[in-house]
Amino acid sequence: MASFSNDANGNTRILFTGRDGKRYTLRPGKLNKKNANELKLKVEHLNALAVASLPMDADTARWVAGIGDDLAAKLAAVGLVPERPKAITVAGLTDAFRVAREGKTKPGSLTNLRTVTNDILGFFLPAMNPNDIDERKAESFKKHLEDRGLASATTARRLRFVRTIFAYGVKEKLIAVNPFGEVSCMSTLPKERRVYVPASDIEAMLPYANPTWRTILALARFAGLLCPSEVLTLRWEHIDLANDRMTVTSPKTEHIPGKDYRGMPIFGNLKPYLEEAFELAEPGEVFVVGGPQGQRYREASQGPNGWVNANLRTTFGKLVRRAGLKQWPKPFHTLRASCETDARLCACRVTPDRRGC
Repeated sequence: MASFSNDANGNTRILFTGRDGKRYTLRPGKLNKKNANELKLKVEHLNALAVASLPMDADTARWVAGIGDDLAAKLAAVGLVPERPKAITVAGLTDAFRVAREGKTKPGSLTNLRTVTNDILGFFLPAMNPNDIDERKAESFKKHLEDRGLASATTARRLRFVRTIFAYGVKEKLIAVNPFGEVSCMSTLPKERRVYVPASDIEAMLPYANPTWRTILALARFAGLLCPSEVLTLRWEHIDLANDRMTVTSPKTEHIPGKDYRGMPIFGNLKPYLEEAFELAEPGEVFVVGGPQGQRYREASQGPNGWVNANLRTTFGKLVRRAGLKQWPKPFHTLRASCETDARLCACRVTPDRRGC
């Protein structure tokens, strides 16, 4: 049970015994007898819920949501309600997330963050309270991205980024709930972008490529390495030609425990190009894709946009045209996917071309 009284200055005091057995005093200020009694009843009810470890009923939750910040803070101080999230704006939330990720995010991800932040601030008012964004508004934001004609994969990727930003807000108690938590982020690849690049197409390009680019093409198609990040950072110390094994470090996922490297076989159609690169490498060469050209690509990647600055697509497009081929969507991603397809077929022993086994 709770009780109330007034001190010498006329300020109301509500006293109750908490679930830990201690005596607590709530000081809501000066209240008339009617309001003091009503608040006493609310305190009794909230305390009973706390003692029984029960969630608030709908009416009580609405009452708590409707009270002022000052009273909510006093109730939270005596353990009757959760601490109310601090007042914050949409712009403040995105800034807080950016600051939290500084030093932990790759340059390419920072570029994506700037793009997503512009999307958020362009749709929601920067001064808007993110707690006012509900699921309906979150779905409207998704439709806004779709109406702009973005690919489904792009829309899904940006929605996942937005979901992460709002999840950070919930974790840091800046907002109460994540309105994007239940927004679907399905990604579907259009049929016209589902391309398989046969090994013969890459072999048609190789005569037009210099030694550096022969190595790049072989690693991208016959090993399925991420290009340019994994291709350009592969080192000779991680290559074991005698045992047909190599260790691939991944700059993209090195910050994730257990995802910093992986071991894999050197497939039969890759080995000749690694042997060629080894024979042509200068003494003391560290990287498999070495020489002045490989070094220029790595130096370019140190810019603000990371590996995007390496710009391998220009030379790649020239090699495609010289070989008389038609450029396919997402050049290096498609080569990696084609290698994965070969690996699955080889595992099932149904591939007509067993050279990759």
